[in-house]
Amino acid sequence: MATEVNMPKLGLSMKEGTVGKWLKNEGDAVKKGEALLEVMTDKIANKLDAPADGILLKIVANKKAKLPVGGLLGVIGSAGEDIGELLKRAAAVKAAPAAKQAETKVVAKAAAAQPGARVKISPAARALAEANGIDYTVLAGTGPEGRIVREDIEQAIASQSAAVDERAAIESIPYEGMRQAIGENMASSWAAAPKVTHHIGVDLTNLQSLRATINADVKDNEKVSVTDLLVKAVARALETHPRINSTLSGDEIRVLKDINIGVAIAIPDGLVVPVVRNANHKNLTDVSREIKDFAKRARKNKLETEEMAGGTFTVTNLGGYGSVEYFTPIINPPEAAILGVGRTVEKPVVVAGQIAVRPIMGLSFAFDHRLIDGAPAAEFLATLIKLIEQPYRIFIQ
Repeated sequence: MATEVNMPKLGLSMKEGTVGKWLKNEGDAVKKGEALLEVMTDKIANKLDAPADGILLKIVANKKAKLPVGGLLGVIGSAGEDIGELLKRAAAVKAAPAAKQAETKVVAKAAAAQPGARVKISPAARALAEANGIDYTVLAGTGPEGRIVREDIEQAIASQSAAVDERAAIESIPYEGMRQAIGENMASSWAAAPKVTHHIGVDLTNLQSLRATINADVKDNEKVSVTDLLVKAVARALETHPRINSTLSGDEIRVLKDINIGVAIAIPDGLVVPVVRNANHKNLTDVSREIKDFAKRARKNKLETEEMAGGTFTVTNLGGYGSVEYFTPIINPPEAAILGVGRTVEKPVVVAGQIAVRPIMGLSFAFDHRLIDGAPAAEFLATLIKLIEQPYRIFIQ
């Protein structure tokens, strides 16, 4: 009996996914649990395993196809098995919403053709259009009552980029999947949030000393990192300044109860931000182990979508590259702020009236000015600096 391969629900908020690439061809033998294809969401690429043994009889959704959760991706069965009826049923289910969408487009085009007509567009679609120079007033929306939605803008961007650049290139990298998701999310954030960035150098002497003490009798694979300590320091500072731990929801600024710190991790195909949940309530050892586990599984593409959801603040550390001191990190929506960490450099500073050479780490704190004003942001940063320069404060109430 044939087995359907359907679009999985990879997260509570997931409504659709995009086919990345098939790892098997039609006619190939597959085994249950064997990687069959890649499915992309707006946060991560997931490898989907075969649900049964058999032959991949039919690939229904090809690369770049977008399907709702439960949509038919392909069919596994026995050699020569008749799957005609199964494909007909799938086609009928797909045709119903397609017909409705076509009808909506006709109505939307008529509305768009009326000079002076009010353009209905979602906030996310508007931000993406403005970030990419798309004139949305001439587009036909496919949303309810002709509303222009994000997918309409994405299609317009794709059409705008369709012209082939004939210049010589040493490599052509498809702008799709995770790379495209990162690009669109960052463009949307940059366009929507009026951001301000505070830059400051912080003395790392005492934090480095504390770290050395903690790691003195610890195995190499259990040593805590500067990032681990910074995550704890940020969580502590957010307890003191809860308004920084907020999000904009419609016409409300919601100050969030949970302090969930996202930690940006670079991987070969892009960037992922797994979340340390309730970081303020976890001890340093648990935070360190969790971040190490995230990093290990991120490089193997084994993170779950839910592990990258629900963040309230992000820390992104470029210090290890040794080339960046200060930068402008892009806020990870729907969060209100992000901390960028630069390299640590030995610099002469004045300490108790005397010149001394100290390790100074660059911090870049970017925040959404719709939610956070400059003074509260400066107060948060002052608290964070005190916690870093007097790190014993991180662990006392």
